[in-house]
Amino acid sequence: MLPSCRSARANPHSDQRLIILGIDGMDPQLLHRFMREGKMPNFAKLEAQGDFRQLTTSIPPQSPVAWSNLITGMNAGGHGIFDFIHRDPKTLGLYFSASRVEGPKHAIHLGSWAIPLGGGSAEQLRKGTAFWQILDQHGIPNTIFRIPSNFPPVPAKGKTLSGMGTPDLRGTYGTFSFYTDDPMATPGAVEGGQVIPVQVENSRVTANLIGPDNSFRKGSPPATEPFSVAVDPLESVAKVTVQGREFVLREGEWSDWIRVEFQLIPFFGNVKGMCRFYLKQAHPRFQLYVSPINIDPADPALPISTPSSYSRLLTDEAGEFHTQGIAEDTKALSDGMLDDKEYLQQARTVLAEHRRIFDAEFPKFDQGVFFFYFSSLDLNSHMFWRLMDPKHPEYDATLAAQNGSAIADFYQQMDQVLGEVLPRLDNHTTLLVLSDHGFAPYYRSFNLNTWLLHNGYSKLKNASLNSSEPFANVDWTQTRAYGLGLNGLYINLRGRESSGIVEPGTAADSLMAEIRAKLLAVYDPRTKQPVITRVDLASEAYQGPYAREGPDLLVGYNRGYRAGWQTILGAFPSEELEDNTNPWSGDHCMDYTLVPGVLLSNRKIAADTPALTDIAPTILAEFGIAKAKGMIGQSVFQPGRATQ
Repeated sequence: MLPSCRSARANPHSDQRLIILGIDGMDPQLLHRFMREGKMPNFAKLEAQGDFRQLTTSIPPQSPVAWSNLITGMNAGGHGIFDFIHRDPKTLGLYFSASRVEGPKHAIHLGSWAIPLGGGSAEQLRKGTAFWQILDQHGIPNTIFRIPSNFPPVPAKGKTLSGMGTPDLRGTYGTFSFYTDDPMATPGAVEGGQVIPVQVENSRVTANLIGPDNSFRKGSPPATEPFSVAVDPLESVAKVTVQGREFVLREGEWSDWIRVEFQLIPFFGNVKGMCRFYLKQAHPRFQLYVSPINIDPADPALPISTPSSYSRLLTDEAGEFHTQGIAEDTKALSDGMLDDKEYLQQARTVLAEHRRIFDAEFPKFDQGVFFFYFSSLDLNSHMFWRLMDPKHPEYDATLAAQNGSAIADFYQQMDQVLGEVLPRLDNHTTLLVLSDHGFAPYYRSFNLNTWLLHNGYSKLKNASLNSSEPFANVDWTQTRAYGLGLNGLYINLRGRESSGIVEPGTAADSLMAEIRAKLLAVYDPRTKQPVITRVDLASEAYQGPYAREGPDLLVGYNRGYRAGWQTILGAFPSEELEDNTNPWSGDHCMDYTLVPGVLLSNRKIAADTPALTDIAPTILAEFGIAKAKGMIGQSVFQPGRATQ
């Protein structure tokens, strides 16, 4: 039997220890499959000698929502995070749900310069108290590494590093650059990046790295820093020079982290970042990928840790690492700037960084709570489901023979991490291994806004008008409902939306009931399967002061289906259903009952149906601390049925 603690200690300064491995996207079905195949011996040992339950995820099962449930012990009604994307109901302006980064609001203009009055800001939008802040109040030491939905980090006495939600240096959630002289390449913005045309003249390329917006200049244009590339005329090799630093790359080779300073104003005002270069091709066409400019953890331009020196300490101990919240550059793979092999090299680097930090930090843990987050299973299950599922529209037998084991390989690395933890368990140590949700195939896209249009719930002004602006073509005087985000459906409510036409109360309730029934009746003519298996009313799903600030209906898609990429941002594609031909081939933004997470422990779990909202009460109970006001769950080691 694995050692464990049998009772919570009331003394907050006891020798009780709690270790939590947060593994984003670990799926119970895949985990059991790999365990049966002998690939996960440490997980098999933990299940046999401890316990394993499916873990009820959030409504909807999206990472910012799910981790906020875990952090606060509340659902979206309590913490106010409903989706990756939120909207201002008065303007229908869209914004990232978990945080907001803004430049200075006022400036004095002198010629081409704009002198900011005051500084910019980074704002944490998640409401509620984080479990580690409660631990702080009771004197419990804690380390919280890269937990999502914690940028900027909330004030804390322990060591924390922000994770998902942390922007790159440009304030985006990851903008790569791709430099090429290929005349067939279309210059300009692509999803998640920018294609920049260059010329190779006398075997030399000169270009600019694109940095943060310079609020000291009128119009806040992006700051840039020049770099050059000397391409060997005969060999597939090039020498890159950036701010006096030179390094050589062979075709197909990645650089180390390269630190870059962007000068915002002469003689002072420099902002430091770092990036990695990948020479995709030297001949016959020049192709150079440059990663998003990450915040430099050794000298961060925005707050990313508590104390502020912690990120620098991690750099000293384990080397440079990605600070961008979603470090794996999935968009570069989806856009075709990186192929499967090249993307996997980058994704493996991310995990190697995390494991180096884990190996540096975990041996120092001797008291309180140690939480460590891994992103690899989530992002790589998104990208490589297609290579282990012959039914997927993007399945390719040749590519599957090359990289079809990618997901299993990342699972096995998680097993190796667990193997480092198990020997540290004793009678005063509890272990929780958990994921925020599971995974499913994503075969077909359902365009919710198109369905609303075809069924008379939305109206367009001009069917031929094409605009990249969300909802630019909507006739709000005849639109009763609209879709936004991965699972959200909103009523165009009078008094809430600026052009609302549906009366609150009975009229809105009747409309929601009608839409709900029709959505549940939608079948895919190709598969004869229901597209949507669950539609939840926010008024029934959520508790707390923010319950009415998100969507009115939560659309739960069947396994194999998800909201289409365009409909997520308020667009109206021509077809209601279409094949998913994006490398992003697995997903979890579906019916939450179909994609549960996992919960394993070295102790027996008493709860029959534990949920993410039970984790914060569980953590507190381990140290004899009562759950905070508003928390809707209870310790998983206490019998009873969890509350979603």
